[in-house]
Amino acid sequence: MKSRKRDREAFREHSYWQSYSDMMAALLLIFILMIAITLAIYRQKTNDLEQTRLELSTAQSELDATIEDLELSKAELEKSNEDLASSLAELQQAYEQAALTQEELNNAYLEIEDARQELTTTKQELQDIVGIRTDIIGALQSAFSNSTMKVDAQTGSITFSSDVLFRYNSASLTADSRETLKNIIPMYLDVLLQDQFRDYIAEIIIEGHTDTDGGYRSNMELSYERANAVADFCLNKRNGLSEEKIEQLQKLLTVNGKSWSNPIYEKDSLGNPTQEVDMPASRRVEIKFRLKEDEMIEKISEVLEQR
Repeated sequence: MKSRKRDREAFREHSYWQSYSDMMAALLLIFILMIAITLAIYRQKTNDLEQTRLELSTAQSELDATIEDLELSKAELEKSNEDLASSLAELQQAYEQAALTQEELNNAYLEIEDARQELTTTKQELQDIVGIRTDIIGALQSAFSNSTMKVDAQTGSITFSSDVLFRYNSASLTADSRETLKNIIPMYLDVLLQDQFRDYIAEIIIEGHTDTDGGYRSNMELSYERANAVADFCLNKRNGLSEEKIEQLQKLLTVNGKSWSNPIYEKDSLGNPTQEVDMPASRRVEIKFRLKEDEMIEKISEVLEQR
């Protein structure tokens, strides 16, 4: 009995420690399992965190790239704004210049129109002036139609041979020449000094010319004295002009001596001038006139040629 009791007690004691051991083993297993699970979770979390870090790094790189792109875009936008502002300024300037150019163009049109009207007026004045010269020459030719004296169709001048008016190397009018001048001078000057033409006459000119024989200065003196002798004849009221016409002539008359500066040359069979001086024809006294508008005619002609 005692032996069984001891066996039972021993068994009971052994069973208690076994249960405790099993419990501790179970707890240890659970602890190990928990550690394994924790490690697994830690690794998973670590991997997830690393993946997240990579993703964040990639995102950061992309963000940096995006920021850089944005900065570049901002710079380009600012440059575009500057270019746009510059273009707007240039456009405004071009617009202002265009407006100014249009104004200048309008002014140019007005100036052209004024010039056209002025040119039309000038042409009419020129025609009137040319018409006056033509009328004067026509009146002179009509007055001398029955005379041996010829009126130059271009200038309206008349020419006396010095051989007819003077003796050789003399400036005194011969008796015969005085009769000739009495017939010619009044007819010529009456035409120029009539009311219709007098206001257009700027100058009545008497010019003496010599041939090329002799010195220039001696011929200058002779040519002037001969022209002056004809002028004295014209201003003498006994030679056909009224006192009124003489007074008018005195305001217009000019006397020139040209020596042999403007000789007349002989002509060949075809009528072309040669190099030979026509000595008798060169010795002459010319009476001609100049219109007040002669200077204007010259200027107008230049303008018309330029146009």
